[in-house]
Amino acid sequence: MIALSDYLILGAILFSLSIVGIFINRKNLIVLMMCVELMLLAVNMNFIAFSHFLGDTTGQVFVFFIMTVAAAEAAIGLAILVVLFRSRRSINVEDLDSLKG
Repeated sequence: MIALSDYLILGAILFSLSIVGIFINRKNLIVLMMCVELMLLAVNMNFIAFSHFLGDTTGQVFVFFIMTVAAAEAAIGLAILVVLFRSRRSINVEDLDSLKG
């Protein structure tokens, strides 16, 4: 049987990998968005693990809300990314510094 600590360790590893990915790669917007999605996945796994081991479905309901927000964030983020690529011909973060107000 898999213990709760195993799920929490795996969630912590995924969360740490996403944080490292954000700090290491600050140039490509697609990789940054994937790291944010991985972060949300780690949080979702912790919610489901706690929900299962406590016998409560509240955590699973929160996961559905988080997945909805993550899907909307991915769709809007990719749409903005496509518009930026069409106008700038680049998706590097360093090339987008002219957007500062």
